[in-house]
Amino acid sequence: MTKQVHLAAHFPGVNNTTVWSDPAAGSHIDFSSFTHFAQTAERGLFDFLFLAEGLRLREQNGQIYDLDVVGRPDTFTILAAVTEHLGLAGTINSTFNEPVEVARQFATLDHLSDGRAAWNVVTSWDAFTGENFRRGGYLAADQRYVRAREFLETAVELWGSWENDDVIADRSSGEFLRRPQAGRFARVDSQFDVSGTFPVPRSPQGRPVIFQAGDSDEGREFAAARADAIFSRHSTLDEGRTFYTDVKRRLAAYGRSPDDLLILPAATFVVGDTDEDAAHLAHQIRLAQVSGQTAIKFLEQLWNRDLSNHDPDGPLPTVDPLPGENTIAKGRASVRIREDPRDVAARWRALAESKNLSTRELIIEVTGRQAFVGSARTVANELNRFVQHDASDGFILVPHLTPGGLDRFVDEVIPELQDLGVYRTAYPGGTLRHNLGLADVVAG
Repeated sequence: MTKQVHLAAHFPGVNNTTVWSDPAAGSHIDFSSFTHFAQTAERGLFDFLFLAEGLRLREQNGQIYDLDVVGRPDTFTILAAVTEHLGLAGTINSTFNEPVEVARQFATLDHLSDGRAAWNVVTSWDAFTGENFRRGGYLAADQRYVRAREFLETAVELWGSWENDDVIADRSSGEFLRRPQAGRFARVDSQFDVSGTFPVPRSPQGRPVIFQAGDSDEGREFAAARADAIFSRHSTLDEGRTFYTDVKRRLAAYGRSPDDLLILPAATFVVGDTDEDAAHLAHQIRLAQVSGQTAIKFLEQLWNRDLSNHDPDGPLPTVDPLPGENTIAKGRASVRIREDPRDVAARWRALAESKNLSTRELIIEVTGRQAFVGSARTVANELNRFVQHDASDGFILVPHLTPGGLDRFVDEVIPELQDLGVYRTAYPGGTLRHNLGLADVVAG
């Protein structure tokens, strides 16, 4: 059976794909940028707009990271009602927030948007970010997912705590004909001891759609048990199929079917008049994304040394990285390496030597993401190939420009997907859950 392609858009605010030097680049904090981006995504019939979260400004060498110098706005404030059908997905941390507050915010957003809210449940991994919060510090890896699991379970309990979905009022008498049983709850577990009355009635979707972004074994298990969609980073067809098969097979253990969880990798794209034109443009974009200065910053994150005097157009440093806690990069600017950085550096040196790459050229290669490059027809065919071969259920597109980076994709690639018969010509439902093809949630 031919599968339909799901598409979403990640607002390319503060990340290393954004090209701020392009004359067409705009602000990532002006509301007009979010409006343009969201309305373009809706014009392209995308499932949802995805926003990341910044709990603390990142630093490197004791200075605010280049991409954070103008700030990182609050997620909920940005997810405003400038669209009618587009899903509104926000990343909110489970390590430093509290369940009642987050559940209330997402339930409110779901009501205000008529059922289009989604929560990307993430954990925090660094003590630097934790310094911004009363809890302080950070949780060990095994405890982060314990807290995330119990956080989400608490939120689901809160969302389902109202017994009646509808409140019927007699306007002539000003009295309720049927009164709801409002949100009383009491929960005690290893992370929380909360009780009270939840202030927001059950929302149009029953509960917001749950997203999860984690590639570890524990993260995959968390998604299989509780998420409606999982983000992935796998960039090749074979890697994508392996990840897809592994996550989907885990669902049965939780009484779920493969259709209950969508797999949506992040992907960049470049659309040109021809494949050759697109390839040339993609090369120019990568050079703009990784300037010499940016290459040095990436290098410092692995080497854990001040390399500001290193020549980005020369070879990699001859000194080895400093193992241990990263003291150069603070916050989510830093590279998260799960192995000895000296081993990674050895691989980078071997790659640079085999391809005769300078430091900058090496960083451009090793930091590349999933990319679809070509004419509109080529890009559409490649996106569809991944979906039909079970490497994904669709993609979260990350353009290189704010706010107009989706414009050409929507104008040219979407019609090609529609001609292939794998993409909608209108939104099928009123809620994000319906547009994603997910089953209704009757109870919390």
